[in-house]
Order: sequence, then structure tokens, then C-alpha cells
Amino acid sequence: MSAAQWRRAMNSGAGRTAWSRPAGVPARPGLAGGSIATGAAASPAQSIAGAIRTIGVRHVAVLLVVLVYPWVATPFFVYQIGGQALVLGLIALSLTFLGGSGGMVSLAQMSIAGLAGYMVAIFGIAGEAQGGASSLGWPWWIAVPIGVAIAALFATFVGWLSVRTEGIYTIMITLAIGVSFYYLAQQNYSIFGGHQGFNQVHAPVVLDIDFSKPIPYYYLALFWALAGYFFIKYLLRAPFGVALQGARENSRRMNALGFDVTAHRVATYAVAGVLAAIGGVLMTWYNGRISPGSVGVGAMLNILIIAVLGGMRHPIGAFIGAIVFVLVQNFAIDVIARERFNLLVQNFAIDVIARERFNLVIGIVFLSIVLFSPDGLLGLWGYVRTRILAGGVQPKLKGWGVGSTRREPARMRNGGTAADR
Repeated sequence: MSAAQWRRAMNSGAGRTAWSRPAGVPARPGLAGGSIATGAAASPAQSIAGAIRTIGVRHVAVLLVVLVYPWVATPFFVYQIGGQALVLGLIALSLTFLGGSGGMVSLAQMSIAGLAGYMVAIFGIAGEAQGGASSLGWPWWIAVPIGVAIAALFATFVGWLSVRTEGIYTIMITLAIGVSFYYLAQQNYSIFGGHQGFNQVHAPVVLDIDFSKPIPYYYLALFWALAGYFFIKYLLRAPFGVALQGARENSRRMNALGFDVTAHRVATYAVAGVLAAIGGVLMTWYNGRISPGSVGVGAMLNILIIAVLGGMRHPIGAFIGAIVFVLVQNFAIDVIARERFNLLVQNFAIDVIARERFNLVIGIVFLSIVLFSPDGLLGLWGYVRTRILAGGVQPKLKGWGVGSTRREPARMRNGGTAADR
């Protein structure tokens, strides 16, 4: 692709119209619908019409299911399963946006979410904390925007530090930042309340609707989950998203074409930080408290596990992974009958064993996904759909498919390298 094509794409709304592609070669997944625009920018009406045309029966069915779900499920499944999965999925969505679209895996997303929760507890209304820390008692409609803004600034700072690195170095830097924040929250009593944190951080009551109740909280979490999902889907089709994915594929070439790759990546961290911050506020309201345990290494790794389970390249994968994660978290105790452990240990140790069994089960599921379907559960479903449901026929993607590069077909036609053979 020439520099003129890239510049024309960026100036005309990339992803809304298509440039010519060799016959039989499907679009590369995630690249703005697989196209680079060369024509005039699409009008808002055309964009909306194009988005409506992509809505299928399955999308309508899923939307109806999530809307009706609270009225047919028990309060436990509405709040503990549905509400928690939506909030964790929103936080994991920020990681899939960074990792799947930008190629930057950050372990600090839960720290950003936790910082937003702390800010809501500090600026809003919360119970008395240990060490003299107390909240300012501001109304929620002031405390929440302040908390989200501070968390977004923190995410921007994390991005500014880490975007100049790649791969394992990015992971290590973000992990170090997350662990540093964990110890700061644990050891600071005057602001963060030490290891106990803040209790009684409840969701607000708006127009006589108590959002701490299961059904109102579920719809609140569903609203922000849908808003975050559709915003990311739109952003990936916008010029910014196309440029970001171009930087993921070849940052040097994008720099040569005149794009500020560093600025794009830092802005990506800021956008992901807003998503994580909103999820952090909702998670604090869900738990009714915020403490260092909410931002520990285990919590950071849980977000990574959720993103990998669903599929790092797919925005919807964050929510699928969250559903699986929450189900395993709540029902791992039933994988092996509780009575068997009653014969071995005292009843007070059941909770410890339950946590260990959860780690065992989620670890087995995580390793299975990584080994057999690196693209997560959605990749596994794609494999089943194309190889089994389609009668064992696998489409030839000619180098544009999952797990391949555009150089592989040429290498194979020439016999491959010595290492390939």
C-alpha cells in the first residue's frame, strides 16, 4: 500500500468504503471491516445505514436475551452472575482494545479501575476508613466524573511510560506500575485507608431507583457495557482505529508515512483508561467497598485471563470470557462434591479450599484455551463452525487468516525457508 493510499484513507474516513483487494482474499480481521477507503467520506446517514445493515438475527436475539434476563433469572444470577460479568467484561474490554487492536498488553487496567473506585470513595460518600481516612461526602454526580477523569489521567501516564517498549517489556512495566499502586494503597492510611480500604460505598439512588438492587444495577452495568462495546466497534472503523491497527502491524512504516505512532498509542491508553475507570466505579458499587485486595496481582491477572478466554482480538470476547470466568468462580466449589472435603478438613477451611479449587479449574480452562485455541473461545467456535459444522471444509484465507502473515504464501510458493521445511 502506498503512502498516498494511507493518507487518503485517513482523510476520508477509513473503514467506511473499500479499496480494491485481490479476488478471493478476505479482509484482515479487525481492520475497519477489512478495507481502506479511497472514496469520499461517508455521511453520518450512510454510516448509520451501513451499521444497521450489519445487524443480523443473532444480534437481535442476544440483545433480547440480555434485556429479558433479569425478569426470568433469580436475584443471585442477576446480580452475582450477570452484573459482575458485565462489569468485569467492561474492564477486560479495555485490555482487548489495547492488546488486540493496538498490540499492547497492559496489566495495569485493574489498577486504573481500582483508582477510579478509590476516588469515588474518597470524593463521594463512604464509611469511615482505618487510619483516619474519610470521604469528602460530595454527591455522586460530582465524585464519579472526578474519579473517572483522574483514572484516565493515570492511564495516560501509564501509556506514556510504556508505549516506547514492546512485548514482554510492556507487560513488565505495567505490572510494576500495578504492583506499586497496590502497595501504595495498602500502606497509605491517611488517603487510601490502608489494608482495609473504604467500606459502605453504595450505588446512588436516582429518581427513587436504588441502583444497589439487583435489577437496577444489572441494567446500569448493561448500559455501560453496551456503550463501551459499540464505542470500541465504531472506533476500530474510524481513521484513528485504522491507524492504530496499522501501527500494530508495522509501526516503522506508519512513522514513515507521517503518523505519530506514539501519540496514537498514548491516546489508546487514555481511551482504554476511561473504559476501565467506568468499570472500576461499577465494581466498587457492586462490592460496596474498595480495598487493596481489589487491585492486587490476582485481580490484575484475572482481567488478563478473561480477555484471553474470550479472544483478545474480538471486543465481544471480553464479555464471553467474563461470563465463563464468573461461572467458574461461583461454581468451582461444585466441581468436586463439598462432602468429600468435609471428611478431610474442618468446616472453617472450606472457603480456602474453594478458592484453591477455583484457581485449579480456571487454570485448567486457561491453559486449554491457550494450547488449543490461541484466539480464545471465539476462535474455537470459528474452528468448529468451519471445520466441523461445514463438513470438514476449511476455507483458504491466502495469508489473511488468523495466525498467518501476508508473507507466508510467497514463502510457501518458493518452497519455504530451511526452518519451514
